[in-house]
Amino acid sequence: MKTLADVTIVCASKYFNSDEMIKIYHKGFVHMGENRVDVLLEKKKQLKTYPFVWHFIGHLQRNKAELMIHEIDVLHSLDSIDLAKKIQTLRTKPIDVFIQVNATGEPQKYGVDIENVSSFYEELKKYDKIKVVGLMTMGKLDDSVVTEQAFEKTLKINQELKLPSISMGMSDDYELALKYDTTHLRLGRYFKSILEDENGTFS
Repeated sequence: MKTLADVTIVCASKYFNSDEMIKIYHKGFVHMGENRVDVLLEKKKQLKTYPFVWHFIGHLQRNKAELMIHEIDVLHSLDSIDLAKKIQTLRTKPIDVFIQVNATGEPQKYGVDIENVSSFYEELKKYDKIKVVGLMTMGKLDDSVVTEQAFEKTLKINQELKLPSISMGMSDDYELALKYDTTHLRLGRYFKSILEDENGTFS
C-alpha cells in the first residue's frame, strides 16, 4: 500500500490564510488547491513570489472559467462537455485536468456518472487544450463502505483508460485512498497539525 510519501499532497488551502500557506510552503509543500475562484485569484496575487502549483478543486462554473483558467496548473473538476468547450476556447496551451466522477451516486454531487466516464473521456479527445491526466472522485461522508466501493470503481476505470494519475482521498478517508493507489490527496484539516508542530513533516 502506498504511503503519504508516495503521492502528491494538495493542500486544500481554503482552510488557511496566506501567512499560513507560506508556513506550509516552508515545510516543503507547494501544491495548493482552492475551491473558489475569487479566493484563488486573491491568494495567488498575495503569494505571487512563491512557486506554488495551483490546483482548482471545486466546481467550476462556465461563466467563471475565463477569470481563472489561465491562473491554475491543474483542474480537478471537469464534469461537462460545455465546460470543456469553454476551456478549449480560452486556453492557449493544454491544461492538465481530472475528470470528476460521481462514484457514490449521490444526487447532490457534481461529476460524471460512473457508467458514462469512458464515453465522456472519448469525447474529450476532440479538445487539444485539455489534457486528461486522470479521474477524481470523492467518498461519501461518514460511510467508509460506500467510500471504499467508490474508490475501487474509480481506480478500475482509471486503469482501463490507462490514465497516469488519480485524485482520491481527503482528510477523513485518505488512508482508504492510499489503499486504492491514489496519486493525489486533497488534504485540509490534516495540515493543521503540521502547522502546530514546528518540526512537523509527513512521513
